[in-house]
Amino acid sequence: MTKRVFISADHGLAIVYFLQSDVLPTLLDAGLEVVLLTDDGLREQISQRFGRPGLTVEGLRFPQARQYFERNDHTLQYWLHFLRWMGGSQRINTNAMDGHLRQMDYESSAKAKRLMPLIRGLTWGLRRSRWMRQGLVRAQMRFTPDLYGDLLDQYQPSLVVASTPGWRLDRYLLRQAGQRGVRTAAAIIGWDNPSSYRLPGARVDYATCWSEIQKRELVLGSDWAPERVHVGGIPTYDGYFRKEWVIPREEYFRMHGLDPQRKLISYACSFVTFSPNFRNMETLARLVSADALAQPSQLLIRLHPNHFMPGSLYEQEAQRVRQMIQSMPHVHLVEPVALGGELGYYSGEDMPEKASMMAHSDVFTTVYSTMVVETAIHDRPIVSVCLDTPGGWNTPGKFSLALTEIAEWPTHQRFREAQAGRVAFDEGQLRAALDAYLRDPQLDGAERRKFVQDEVTYTDGSAGKRTGAALAKLALEA
Repeated sequence: MTKRVFISADHGLAIVYFLQSDVLPTLLDAGLEVVLLTDDGLREQISQRFGRPGLTVEGLRFPQARQYFERNDHTLQYWLHFLRWMGGSQRINTNAMDGHLRQMDYESSAKAKRLMPLIRGLTWGLRRSRWMRQGLVRAQMRFTPDLYGDLLDQYQPSLVVASTPGWRLDRYLLRQAGQRGVRTAAAIIGWDNPSSYRLPGARVDYATCWSEIQKRELVLGSDWAPERVHVGGIPTYDGYFRKEWVIPREEYFRMHGLDPQRKLISYACSFVTFSPNFRNMETLARLVSADALAQPSQLLIRLHPNHFMPGSLYEQEAQRVRQMIQSMPHVHLVEPVALGGELGYYSGEDMPEKASMMAHSDVFTTVYSTMVVETAIHDRPIVSVCLDTPGGWNTPGKFSLALTEIAEWPTHQRFREAQAGRVAFDEGQLRAALDAYLRDPQLDGAERRKFVQDEVTYTDGSAGKRTGAALAKLALEA
């Protein structure tokens, strides 16, 4: 009987990781059938675009999963989720989680605030006690609804793979699969995921991650057994290494109305949940428009997916940016393309756009975003711009965290310590960093290349095949 693998693609980046890399072809070439579970509303669209023999697309049943979360001991499920998020071992850097804990303390309701001393006490214990962490993972298993029983019966998978170890609604699929004795695995898709989330939302058997750094975070921070964590690189970036997505410079400049005679400085918005990006963009736009840099330049701004959340502060910021650039001929805007449905703006729909923006930038700027890794792959100079906005969001009830306070977050710390780019905390430092790179694009080149090697492991475009082969082995041996 042909063996089958379930893949949970509950996020736009998961579509790129599994379907726009060598992971899926490697699984199929191993003689496995693949059942992709994704947003119900996109099943037909994904089938048409990625369909091939051996691939079936089914729905992830987001509405039913969300309804179960909201209607079945919602308060208890909510706090279990929060404790998993905050309660990873202190054996690794907890600064990112500490920032989220401060946000929760500030933004929670009056009733929740009364619970926060208890939550902080439990978090303190979880970070110090493996026994408590294991107990928390076991306790959450009582919330295992029968959402996928018919699919598990119909397809009888040998392996269920999710794009997180149950950190999102995929926890219900992983729990039900584990309850039935089906082998489970998690693919770590995000650079900061192992340091920002921590304890699994289900008892997951195996994980595959980018690097030995991430493996250490999983083992020390989340109690994974080392022999159950595979280092396979990051399949999503194989296309970068193979230069599959880069649009020729002349064509790309023409697409955005860019001046081929001016240097290109790009800015990818990041970290908007905690702090505005507007001052960063405004300062860059002013320096470019005033020709205040070492060479005549232009600015291309890429909005963040959160900028498209209806009615949010982030949406308001995006509108301010659109208004600002109307009178600035050397400032241009890129808006990420949505895959649709609940998969959001983190999608592979504009990988050529992203790749080309990085490849053709004379200097790439952001706020410690994952794109510092992606841009280092393209060997372009990088500046992390951390100009604080006085008062942050200046909105009652909305937590703000100064950009100057986030340097010690795990991935941010690694970028700085690798000296793969510069960090600017004020306009003078920003101008100096931009001028240095405009004068010498090879500055810090050796450090960028080592940073890439350390963070993604495989730089030859083989991560998809390596990861697919590891997952195929788990399925075939089950």
